[in-house]
Amino acid sequence: MAAPLDDDIESNNQDYYSLLNVRKEATAEELKASYRRLCMLYHPDKHRDPELKRQAEQLFNQVHQAYEVLSDAHSRAIYDIFGKKGLEVEGWEVVERKRTPAEIREEYERLQREREERRLQQRTNPKGTISVGVDATDLFDRYDEDFEEMPGGGFPHIEINKMHISQSIEAPLTNSDTAVLSGSLSTHNGNGGGNINMTVRRVMSAKGWGEVEFGAGDILGPLIGLKVFRNVTPRCFMTAHCGLQFSPRGLRPSCSLMTARHLDQNTMGYLQWRWGPNSAMTTSLVRDTKSSHFTLALQLGVPHSYLMMSYQYKFQDEDQTKVKGSVKTGWFGTVVEYGAERKISRHSILSATVSIGVPQGVTLKIKLARANQTYLFPVHLTDQLLPSAVFYATVGPLLVYMAVHRLIVIPYTQAQKEQELELQRKSSATDIAKKKQEAESAVLLMQESVRRIIEAEESKMGLIILNAWYGKFVSDTSQKQEKAKVIDVTVPLQCLVKDSKLILTEASKSGLPGFYDPCVGEEKSLKLLYQFRGVLHQVISADTESLRIPKQFFLVKSSVTSALVPP
Repeated sequence: MAAPLDDDIESNNQDYYSLLNVRKEATAEELKASYRRLCMLYHPDKHRDPELKRQAEQLFNQVHQAYEVLSDAHSRAIYDIFGKKGLEVEGWEVVERKRTPAEIREEYERLQREREERRLQQRTNPKGTISVGVDATDLFDRYDEDFEEMPGGGFPHIEINKMHISQSIEAPLTNSDTAVLSGSLSTHNGNGGGNINMTVRRVMSAKGWGEVEFGAGDILGPLIGLKVFRNVTPRCFMTAHCGLQFSPRGLRPSCSLMTARHLDQNTMGYLQWRWGPNSAMTTSLVRDTKSSHFTLALQLGVPHSYLMMSYQYKFQDEDQTKVKGSVKTGWFGTVVEYGAERKISRHSILSATVSIGVPQGVTLKIKLARANQTYLFPVHLTDQLLPSAVFYATVGPLLVYMAVHRLIVIPYTQAQKEQELELQRKSSATDIAKKKQEAESAVLLMQESVRRIIEAEESKMGLIILNAWYGKFVSDTSQKQEKAKVIDVTVPLQCLVKDSKLILTEASKSGLPGFYDPCVGEEKSLKLLYQFRGVLHQVISADTESLRIPKQFFLVKSSVTSALVPP
């Protein structure tokens, strides 16, 4: 989906449904009934005082604007999908008004793409990988007789034996052409090398693209390559690649062809053929669902042939936790891997994998992915299958993660959230002050209507709102030092009472007439004490929870009357 209009500073949080107090599925009749009622309440001609008249005009215009948008099917579809900002995108005037919401979404994305294309010259997409290999075999594969002869031999020797660094950036040339510059450096046991590549990619159409690659390195020599991608059918695509490497041993041509097909909504099948220094035929099956990821692959080739199967389970939690396991066997031996992955911050994902193989031994792989940068730390523990190495490779990262998560990550994320919340409060201070003034003006305009409603309800022992508060309440004794942030909404709620009934929709109540958000970014609730048929009742409702009175209530004792004293 196209990126939101994040460069506009103006607020986009006004909820037209909440302002009119109607459901998102409200019919035209329901919209009209709510609109007429609010017009009668806020009509400027009902007020003689110049200040009240000005305030009434402002609220009347807001209600009128909300009704105009929601009563028009075309504008309502745009508002439902993209909010108020979606109505401000240039170009809607040329869109056919009989289009469906799906077609409107596509048109919105097209307009957004045109807007983004004007910024292409200012964009890059940096990606990088840093890998640091650690040789820690001395922790488990020690030879005592050698250590006795060496000074300081009682301490295990741990060293970095290999490193790899790669980086790439993208530079849009035109709306359809992109240049990619990439390079890498590697070293292993004192020997190293590097290469640099330049790729130019052109998007021919929505069905395909092609790219030309030029590269050079200090070992293999210059490289020229061509790659083509094509959507054959809506469920099938192909890629073809051919290259020519100029090496000291002469020209080394290579070629590969890969085809993929959607077998069902969540399953893909791949078939790949490679010809060159590492010729092989590979087929794989990948099934990806909301809760799991499964891969089965078979390769026949020179010098490596193998069979691989992996499974990953995805927990449905905020941290996007995943556990995974795989087994791979071939001419090189057998490798079993298991591990876990978890999101530790908004842009960072940490994973740990234990690899147990014959004859590879035991290796612990730590991976940290932050935005487009990846950091890998493979730690080789032993060349043998030692239970102690497997135990420490499994338990060690868990204990370290729990300690770091509790002592560093949690305090850091909490401080970060508090900082973001404080910045949000400061940035929206002007908007909050404006909303507060509008709410106070609305309450003043409601006074006469509320007086008539209360007289009518008292005459038939109907619904009387005695006290009502909206915002963040502090009831936990451990949080007594935290100040409650609530506003009195008794008058606005009484104004919504009709025929001894109060009905609130699932939208945030901060958009109701006479309401505003007293604590931006924090959880809010509504508490009210009311009288119905001469009996006191208390209701506690979450901010976005629908409420229907008197059908939804519980009887309270007279002692709870003081529970709604202003905090």
